[in-house]
Amino acid sequence: MKYIGACFILLLMSMSSLAEAEFGIPALTFEPQANGSGRYTVTIQILAIMSTLTILPTLLIMMTSFTRIIVVFSILRQALGLQQTPSNQILLGLALFLTMFIMKPVFNVINETALQPYINEEILPLEALNRASIPIKNFMLAQIREDDLTLFVRLSGEKDIASPAETPIHILIPAFVTSELKTAFQMGFMLFIPFLIIDLVVASVLMAMGMMMLSPIIISLPFKVMLFVLVDGWAMVIGTLAASYGF
Repeated sequence: MKYIGACFILLLMSMSSLAEAEFGIPALTFEPQANGSGRYTVTIQILAIMSTLTILPTLLIMMTSFTRIIVVFSILRQALGLQQTPSNQILLGLALFLTMFIMKPVFNVINETALQPYINEEILPLEALNRASIPIKNFMLAQIREDDLTLFVRLSGEKDIASPAETPIHILIPAFVTSELKTAFQMGFMLFIPFLIIDLVVASVLMAMGMMMLSPIIISLPFKVMLFVLVDGWAMVIGTLAASYGF
């Protein structure tokens, strides 16, 4: 369980393993090492990697900045009053590439400390996973609120956790996701305020003019879109999201 944070690199590891594989390799061969440990053949490693690919989408959502970004984008779309514009595909694509931008320093550390030594056959797969989990845990710890971490530590019943760095990954993940949702909703609330003011002003004007049958949304939508464009809203939102992670 403690190695789940490093599953991002397994896909890249498989490329190296595939390059070394040859026809006729036995399905199950254990190679003992000098230090008493051992490793399985490339065939078994590829099977494990392909099995891990099924949980990669969950890892991407739960252990990176993706959750905060996509929630903020969804709230922004609701605040503007645009139900289907931008489309879900556009928002997901933008959130994915922004996640790659924010997570690049973490992935660089994983590449230098775990992936490259594994490709060069300097370390075994389990050691590579252990090294790769460290920067992922450090990233999550930097974003987790203390009260959220305390809550899940208490719920887990763990008594031997002396510091946040010693927290198991199965406790870090729910605490991290909870903290990300809190931060995303706080940012979404701040986004809603200016658009809510426009809706209130338009609704008040229509009521004063006796146009009660006309939906305020029809009138306020162009003003909200114009305001968002004039203040360069997309750049502000994306910049704020990136800055919330230290950029």
